[in-house]
Amino acid sequence: MKTLRTATAITTLGLIAAMMTGCATGAASSGSGDQGPAEELRLGYFANVTHAPALVGLQEGLLQDALGDTKLSTEVFNAGPAAIEALTAGAIDATYIGPNPSINTFIQSGGESARIVAGAATGGAALVVRDGIDTPADLKGKTLATPQLGNTQDVALRGWLKKQGFATDTSGGGDVTITPTENAQTFQLFTDGQLDGAWLPEPWVSRLVVDAGAKVLVDEADEWPDGQFPTTVLLVRTEFLDEHPETVAKLLAGHEASVKWISDNPAQVATVVNAQISADTGKPLADAVITRALEHVTFSVDPHADTFSTLVDNGVQAGTQKPGSIEGLFDLRLLNQQLGDARVSAAGLGEE
Repeated sequence: MKTLRTATAITTLGLIAAMMTGCATGAASSGSGDQGPAEELRLGYFANVTHAPALVGLQEGLLQDALGDTKLSTEVFNAGPAAIEALTAGAIDATYIGPNPSINTFIQSGGESARIVAGAATGGAALVVRDGIDTPADLKGKTLATPQLGNTQDVALRGWLKKQGFATDTSGGGDVTITPTENAQTFQLFTDGQLDGAWLPEPWVSRLVVDAGAKVLVDEADEWPDGQFPTTVLLVRTEFLDEHPETVAKLLAGHEASVKWISDNPAQVATVVNAQISADTGKPLADAVITRALEHVTFSVDPHADTFSTLVDNGVQAGTQKPGSIEGLFDLRLLNQQLGDARVSAAGLGEE
């Protein structure tokens, strides 16, 4: 099955006055590259519950309203590396994405490619397995899936298996076979008995649990202090950030409005998220699936930058990324202008 990459163009109307105040002040570059508002912003995201701020922002019109006269185009991806490929090629300008692909592109480009401008979600990832697998030791010789080689869940699985004493490699060898597979295909392969388990983001964890009889062997939240680990961030191509800081500020305002809407409307979140998932994939999730999935994810604009040094180490040990510095990965100035006293930290890894 091909990676889902559905393009949708949305023309927006109206300006939000609060967005216009101070957008250019303290912009992400020295100002020499500022070309004013962009005519179009091309945004990537996944049809996952962990990307609910994007889903709600589109379904409720919050992103479109915030961008005003800037045309919004969207593209749906299955996993982070594919979105990074599009971002690097200049096919999109920004994307909701996991932290590890964000780290990878930053290091590979020598710090030039992109900047994390906000957080979006924490939690919502787990290793699910079939009956008969009750302990880590039972995984020897088994076959597990992840969404894509080098994506955030792929790195998490490889790192966790290493801690259990298992050897793996990026070509599928070792004590446990890891087969990067599109999420929908993973569900079908697991249902058909051709996979023993998978480390996945929501709603795919809940889909396998509710619809395919899987059980959770490892909740990734248990692997982090206080259960806090970033699942989704908002990443912007550096060139676009430098040239159109006002547009990025408006995107951030729409993003913040989406996160606030989720917090303020708990009874409606499942319906709205499901409506956008249905629009993107052609099929809504079962009520039990989306309800369970949302219980395991927290939405916030804080990117939890303090966890990123650990994420770098995990990627290097997993063999999916080169070692390197991530100093400068974050530019949270435009976000913090909007947050005021509720500002978030770059943990010494960029501007704030």
